[in-house]
Amino acid sequence: MNKTTNTGKLFFVMPLLAILLMSCGKDHEPGNPVDHTLPGWQIAQSEQLQIPQSIAVNGSTRLATYFARGVQKYKAQLKAGGGPASYEWVFVAPQADLFDSDNKKKGTHGGGPFWEISPGDSVFAQHFSPAKTAAVPGGYSIDWLLLQPKSGKTATGIFAQVQYIQRIATTGGKAPAQLPQSGTETAEVPYTAVYRFSK
Repeated sequence: MNKTTNTGKLFFVMPLLAILLMSCGKDHEPGNPVDHTLPGWQIAQSEQLQIPQSIAVNGSTRLATYFARGVQKYKAQLKAGGGPASYEWVFVAPQADLFDSDNKKKGTHGGGPFWEISPGDSVFAQHFSPAKTAAVPGGYSIDWLLLQPKSGKTATGIFAQVQYIQRIATTGGKAPAQLPQSGTETAEVPYTAVYRFSK
């Protein structure tokens, strides 16, 4: 009788122990390193960042956070007063996929700029005046930003109450260092960022 009861307890306890052992610290085992490219890891790390005062939103309530992976698009433009063969890069638009903390693709980010999770969940943004930015040390990544919903565009769904949009934890995305040689050149520069939506 006791033997049967103990066996029954073991069948109940052993799966629980197995789950705990698999979930606790497996990312830190030597043979299973943390994948720093995962959106969830990037979002978690961004929570530890110090946000510069120039783009801070103190006392706000977070409504959503997404990790973006994509490109910043640029095109060549003739430099003003630079002569007939002098060109520079000008920003066109972002194009990126949005991921949540569970590493699931949730939506898109594009020119406007806009963020869309579904046809019923979207928001367009614009700069404050003057623009609120924070340069990234090293000069290799696009600035951190604080934006606001775009005038004349109604934010919908989960973005309906958004008052602030932060772009932080950026990597890459800056225009190429080598200037274009003709007016027809374009460039798509890979970048990542974390976007925070608050009220």
